[in-house]
Amino acid sequence: MSNADIRGRFCWHELMTTDPNAASSFYSKVVPWKTQPSGMPSYTLWMSGTVRAGGLMAIPDGDAAGTPPHWLVYVATPNVDATAEAAQRLGGRVLKAPMDIPNVGRFAVLADPQGAAFAGFTPAPGSDEGAAGGGAVGDFTWHELATTDPEGAVRFYSELFGWSKGAAHDMGAMGVYQLISHEGKDVGGIYKARDAATPPSWLSYVRVPDAGKAANAVKAGGGRVLHGPIEVPGGSWIVMAMDPQGGAFAVVEAPKPAAAAKPAPAPKPAAPKPAAPKPAAAPAASPTPAQPAAAKPAAPAAGKAAPKAAPARKKAAGKAARKAARKAGKKAVGKAAKKAGKSAARKKKPAVKRAAAPKKKARSKKGKASKARAKARKHR
Repeated sequence: MSNADIRGRFCWHELMTTDPNAASSFYSKVVPWKTQPSGMPSYTLWMSGTVRAGGLMAIPDGDAAGTPPHWLVYVATPNVDATAEAAQRLGGRVLKAPMDIPNVGRFAVLADPQGAAFAGFTPAPGSDEGAAGGGAVGDFTWHELATTDPEGAVRFYSELFGWSKGAAHDMGAMGVYQLISHEGKDVGGIYKARDAATPPSWLSYVRVPDAGKAANAVKAGGGRVLHGPIEVPGGSWIVMAMDPQGGAFAVVEAPKPAAAAKPAPAPKPAAPKPAAPKPAAAPAASPTPAQPAAAKPAAPAAGKAAPKAAPARKKAAGKAARKAARKAGKKAVGKAAKKAGKSAARKKKPAVKRAAAPKKKARSKKGKASKARAKARKHR
């Protein structure tokens, strides 16, 4: 990453405290960090897994009386010397002049016009310092500025680091919470401090897996929970706290993904309706609802059984069938009677002929006898 691309990134966080050993033990129980020597005298690294999350050091002896324990945020810049000059021009102050950290980079401690302290940092060539955290558990993922003049602070930091105003949220009696964006992404907020006696300051949020457990760990470790756990717009849960030495910090639990939410119990499926029996050659009427009169029944698709007829049509079809049956029955009876009559007639006619034949023959013989007698009388 070139220095031209780092301007305005929150790149480092450093705890300055009165008791580094006690702070190391406390934070390791609240957030997923361990400590590791840095290789520099009196300076310890906060490690989130294998990633450097920040630094820890004792407040210098000369400042111990007037400087309370606090977290210092570092904002990356391509040229920290030019940034220090610009901060003064815009009404800020230089608290610690630019100086080098061998093989690491160059930094300066500054204050904005309202008095909130921060540091500018330019990484050494080839160093990976200055890259923003990826938003994983253990990373610093949000930053808030409580100040006496939110509008003035927005103008100052926008000019110094190129930040822009995001959405503004009206919090009622608490005032307006102004989001600040860097490269199109919201990275923090600026709001008016409710207590005028509290000096303007930055508050950094560490991402944790469970805000409630972190709050309990704060109390168990001798720290104080100032606010929370509470859910904020967007579904995140936050806790504002103070460590046993007096350093203020905050933790944030990211919103739960939708897939991880416990789903509502699914409604029990309705009992499946029994499949309609396959119709026989002449199906009986079934209790299916009648279709609207205006609806024209669709032709059944190939390979599918035709839909069952509505009761009205089936009744009409049954009536027509019975009428046709009666007509067919009458016709069959008529045909059978006619056929039977013809058969009887055929059987009766031969019997008459057979009975008549002997009479005719008898009449014939009688006639011949009469003619013979008449002929005999004539000859006599």
